[in-house]
Amino acid sequence: MTAMRTALAALLFSFSSAAWAQLPDADGPEDTKAPAAPAQQAPAEKPSVPACAQRLPALRTPLSFAPGEELEFDLDAMGATAGKMTMSVQKKKDGSLPVQIKVQTNSFFSKVRRVNATAMSYMHPKTLRPSRYTEEATENEQHRTVDVAFNAKERNVRIDYVVRGKPGSSNQPYEHEGMDVAGAIYMLRQLPLKEGLPVCFDVYGVRRMWRMTGSVVKREHVSLPLGEFDAWHLEGVAVRLDNPKMKREVHVWITDDDRRLPLAAVGTIDLGAVRATLTSYSRPGEKAKQAQGKEQLKW
Repeated sequence: MTAMRTALAALLFSFSSAAWAQLPDADGPEDTKAPAAPAQQAPAEKPSVPACAQRLPALRTPLSFAPGEELEFDLDAMGATAGKMTMSVQKKKDGSLPVQIKVQTNSFFSKVRRVNATAMSYMHPKTLRPSRYTEEATENEQHRTVDVAFNAKERNVRIDYVVRGKPGSSNQPYEHEGMDVAGAIYMLRQLPLKEGLPVCFDVYGVRRMWRMTGSVVKREHVSLPLGEFDAWHLEGVAVRLDNPKMKREVHVWITDDDRRLPLAAVGTIDLGAVRATLTSYSRPGEKAKQAQGKEQLKW
């Protein structure tokens, strides 16, 4: 799997935890080869998945977003501008509220890896829990699709995928809450954010389930080319349920107002930091807003 997809997953996890990138499709060397223990030394304690001490709190109402909202982000990976991401809320369909996320690398980063991907999350319009999640992506001429079905009663997900022309499927369990990387962003926007609020849930990402644990750090002032905002800073760690030694640290900033805009997300991967920054938004009944100038982010 590519660095770009790994970066996008880290950012996805930041807003949950969209699919701006993804983690490896297949297990990497760290999944299959355990480091040899030094001679005459007891083996290291096996890493474990942190437990969720409590369920997510009740969501705020009314929703801070509606069909027709569109957000656009600049993506930076390993110190270079990598591309654009858009997140848009679709019209209700068949009892679900769909949200769509599109990612495309720019001409510069495409020399390293060309990515054109679309993800869809089909959420319950009141609880924002997903019933289905799909991905379709082309990376350097390689096409892949994923279709994930959530079974809240059984607390598991059915994953059907086609990668490089080869189909596959699996069933994976989750604990209290099962989210997808796209819909989780919108769920976070509805939490009753306050300093110290714990956040814990399981999230689907790249054919695996991950445990996202974190908390609201504090309220901060954020200065972007898009404007000045007061925002809640959330931080956390995503741990893969079937391989706890695989972790991703994430940070996200969400405005402290009725819009609950996701302003920025920062994730860490083996190669360094990745970041997404909100550059424009349009919302029903409001004037569209777009970033001006080339100012640097100030925190």
